[in-house]
Amino acid sequence: MGFIYPKEVPKVYWSPIYLSLKVAFYSTMITAIIGTLLGWMLARSDFVGKNILSAIITLPMVLPPTVLGYYLLLSVGKHSLIGRFLQETFNISLVFTWQGAVLASIIVSLPLMVRAVQSSIENIDQNLENVARTLGKSELIIFFKITLPLSWKGIVVGVVLSFARAIGEFGATLMVAGNIPGKTQTLSIAIYDAVQGGNYQLANFLVILISGISIFSLVLLNQFLDLKKW
Repeated sequence: MGFIYPKEVPKVYWSPIYLSLKVAFYSTMITAIIGTLLGWMLARSDFVGKNILSAIITLPMVLPPTVLGYYLLLSVGKHSLIGRFLQETFNISLVFTWQGAVLASIIVSLPLMVRAVQSSIENIDQNLENVARTLGKSELIIFFKITLPLSWKGIVVGVVLSFARAIGEFGATLMVAGNIPGKTQTLSIAIYDAVQGGNYQLANFLVILISGISIFSLVLLNQFLDLKKW
């Protein structure tokens, strides 16, 4: 097995790289918003079904990716209620599209975001929020002016971990988005394809690339957090 350098890679193989970065970018943006709200809700609210919601959010971390992908197919496929609604109302189909890959990445990375934010918010002294309430501040003001700024570390950690997870997503993406070169073939799927086809040079290059992106993201996170200690 020899190593293949980037300059030797045909242009068609740069498509999975671009697609993976695009999917990871969009999924991380959406995951950050939803995950922050869910993390805050679990950390600061008590409601009926809280434990069930927490378990459902954590479920993608323990379910096999193919099972998760199958659930997504049942939920957004063309024969499902959501799938038919999106198709008939907005002419949107998530199956076998890069948007479907974004959805799969959101689902698998959401637990990382929620847990990071929830843990960070739970460590905030609630007396600070209570003082703001006694001064007549609304819950919205308290959330944006006190809770979010004090939980920034958890949010940053969640965003970076979600991005790294989205970059490496394979099973659920393959089930929902499929393996269409130039359209839905992400880095992880391209690696699988290369190994199946015996193209170990390309597989080596893509494996090193995706590993490098993930390691760089985590190192950058650690450096950022270390700087903020001073």
